[in-house]
Amino acid sequence: MMTSSDLTAESLSASGRSAEKLSLPSLQSKMKCDPEGYESELRLLHRHFHSSLHLFHHQSSLNLTSSNAGVASDPAGAKDLGELTMFLAHVTPFYPKHLADFPQEVADLLRSAGRSLPSSLRCQLAQALILLVNRKTIDIGETLALFMELQILGDRALRKLAFSHVVHSIRRMNQKHKNEAKNRELQNILYAMLQEEDELRAKRSLVVLCDLHRRRVWFDDRTANAICAACFHTSSRIMISVLSFLLGYERIEDGNDSDDSSDEDDAVMQNSQFVLSREAVYKAHHKGTSASKKKKQAKLQRVVRNIKRKQRMSSENNSSNYYSPLTHLKDAQGFVEKLFSRLQTCNERFEVKMMMLKVIARTVGLHKLILLNFYPFLQKYVQPHQRDITNLLAAAVQACHDMVPPDAVESLFRQIVNQFVHDHSRTEAIAVGLNVVREICLRMPLLMTEDLLQDLVLYKKSHEKAVSTAARSLITLFREVCPSLLVKKDRGRPTDPKARPKAFGEVNVASNVPGAELLQCDSESASDRSDDEEGTTATDDEQAQLSIVGTDGVSNLIAGDASLRALKRLAVVKMANISSDATDGILSNEDFRRIKVLKAKKDAKVALTQQGLIRKGSDSKFAAFKMPSSDELSVKRVDPSKLEMHVRRKLSKEERLALVKAGREERGKYQARAAVKQKKTGGLSNRQKEHKKAMPLAAKRAKVTRSRQEKKKQQKRAGKQFRGKKAWK
Repeated sequence: MMTSSDLTAESLSASGRSAEKLSLPSLQSKMKCDPEGYESELRLLHRHFHSSLHLFHHQSSLNLTSSNAGVASDPAGAKDLGELTMFLAHVTPFYPKHLADFPQEVADLLRSAGRSLPSSLRCQLAQALILLVNRKTIDIGETLALFMELQILGDRALRKLAFSHVVHSIRRMNQKHKNEAKNRELQNILYAMLQEEDELRAKRSLVVLCDLHRRRVWFDDRTANAICAACFHTSSRIMISVLSFLLGYERIEDGNDSDDSSDEDDAVMQNSQFVLSREAVYKAHHKGTSASKKKKQAKLQRVVRNIKRKQRMSSENNSSNYYSPLTHLKDAQGFVEKLFSRLQTCNERFEVKMMMLKVIARTVGLHKLILLNFYPFLQKYVQPHQRDITNLLAAAVQACHDMVPPDAVESLFRQIVNQFVHDHSRTEAIAVGLNVVREICLRMPLLMTEDLLQDLVLYKKSHEKAVSTAARSLITLFREVCPSLLVKKDRGRPTDPKARPKAFGEVNVASNVPGAELLQCDSESASDRSDDEEGTTATDDEQAQLSIVGTDGVSNLIAGDASLRALKRLAVVKMANISSDATDGILSNEDFRRIKVLKAKKDAKVALTQQGLIRKGSDSKFAAFKMPSSDELSVKRVDPSKLEMHVRRKLSKEERLALVKAGREERGKYQARAAVKQKKTGGLSNRQKEHKKAMPLAAKRAKVTRSRQEKKKQQKRAGKQFRGKKAWK
């Protein structure tokens, strides 16, 4: 059999070529430059490919019982077939008529004899087919099923190659615009594989769908529902993979922050011992030298910028644009009930049951579903010694919302209090119990009674800081929710003394656009500032010249001298009346942008108040504790680590010294400034040079005149002053 790497003179005699030795790469470049002049060589190599393919089929039919069937026993033949396939794949776009059936032949070879081919030949055939797809000689829809089959052959290199090709091809197809019909065709192929009983095929389809969904290529409802429906696959491995994807989706970062100094800010917050407080702000502006002040102020600005950035990111995550595969379930209630029934009957290990519990609780809280049997099911696990108890309690908190009847959760709530919060319990258990009670009451405040709250509040006197902090956070919550449940000394000065929680089923109907009051407050503050600025120059006589005439609120000027301030006020009143009549409460796009900016400023100010940078009494409009809405609570994931106790341990003397020395590594040995000046080498300083500099004549005369005048003044004062002792008689 002729080797395809070298074309001899006999092989090219039909075309009249010279008897030079040509390799396939050089012939390939020449055929791309002159396709018509090398048609005879193409026919020759195409026949050679067919003969190699026929030989392969003949050997495979003779060696059916052999493990290395086909050309596996002939490495030279396998190499020859692979090189010919890659060569023809490169020149196929230049000979579309001659090689019209070539892509289908390669695909049929992989489809029929993929398992019997050697690994190197399989990879070469797959690369040739990928090259044809990338050059749009063959469509991805015709080869998607084949590439999904190649991923389950057990060849790791081929599986990686086929997977990356499928993902990147679909990404490239949807990069500029999305072809819904084409996407639906490809999705149907993967959905059908995902529903099959074969675990390997379903797993590869699931991996592709999850990767495309994570990359936001197929970010639609159909893909999300198909992934969630895989929770009910007969294979437990498929179910575990889907549960892991759904639970880990929220920890996937949507993108890096555009702020270049974010890494530096995080390093300052994590590595440095910089305490953000009013004392630190005072020291940054009033203590130390100018250089040290600049360093402190720069560090303070980085910390404040990091706080604002985190607040902005949290507000964006809590916004209505939040997306999770569980968010777009078409039948969320049916999904939860079906998964809960599988949880009750499955014999999986405890970790898998915990994953199912988390997904159920997340879906119930996200869609505000009612699953009454779920809360009694959690009761048998609510014990302080239970494994992963904080994750379990976080799931219980996540499943609570204002649409659940309080009677359904009351038994679970009572058991949490009885099992965790009592005098014989450990400090960690009491702190966790109080934190869980606070989070549940934040979502369902009707569960709390006056007697129970007063008993829990008594833990504020505990000597354990974690317990006292948790109890005080409970007091802070009910100061906003229902101050009447607290005793008088714990109420403080609530913003609304008559506040009460909403009754079950009660809904607040919004009568205006959310955030419109921020516009009104901003306009009022702006008008107050302008009035204060103008009031400093206005007089009482000018104010008396403005009078309001009539009941319609139209301002008129009394005859006489009209001041500039009176004219301004008249114009403001008229413009306000015109704008209120013309707009009729309809907000423009500019108003909505202002509302968004004002909300961000308000959230940043609340965050700075919580950090102690702004005094709580400086502005009564901004409270240190912000009550989240029910929608924000349903979207936000409950972090189990925040339910645990976190008390900062007091550092020992050795640890404090280590922290001090860590900041002095680059600093040299201490020396007095005078000693440094004495050791100085080189010329004089600028101040020393000024002393030796010759003064001009005019300056000398001025100095002499000034000194003469000073002497005269001293002489005059000397005669009036008493010298010596006074003689008392």
